[in-house]
Amino acid sequence: MPDENYRPLFFHRVLITIDEDDRPSTARAFRFALTMARDYGAELGIASVLESDDISIYESLMPDKVHQKRQELQDVVKDYAAKARDFGVENVRPIVAEGGDVDDVILQQIIPDFQPDLVVCGADVDFASHGHPGAIGLRLARKSDVSVIVIR
Repeated sequence: MPDENYRPLFFHRVLITIDEDDRPSTARAFRFALTMARDYGAELGIASVLESDDISIYESLMPDKVHQKRQELQDVVKDYAAKARDFGVENVRPIVAEGGDVDDVILQQIIPDFQPDLVVCGADVDFASHGHPGAIGLRLARKSDVSVIVIR
């Protein structure tokens, strides 16, 4: 029986987090996740979170505005899913969630539902809108029970 330390490690369910506020970082992470999913034949979950901060108090009082923002995010995630299929990823699942802190929504809702064995996210380096560069990726890596790769 071969030593476990030298067996190849494969990921079967890869989750990519999409941050529309940081397209350059997201684009690099997306390319990495596409390659992993296609080459490993893994299922690819493409997730984004409609943050409470993205909706002003005024907009929150207007259901049409909230619905419009939700629909725009769903369209973005569907577009990423179509690109993944065009790239050759056979099993793609678009995921949109809503809530407060992005990392908490990912950790408490998306990961338990999708059950990935690898989470890929961008490093928030170019247009960090989450406090400081790399904040989401670092928090996910620190708190998650599954492997996390942060792409810079």
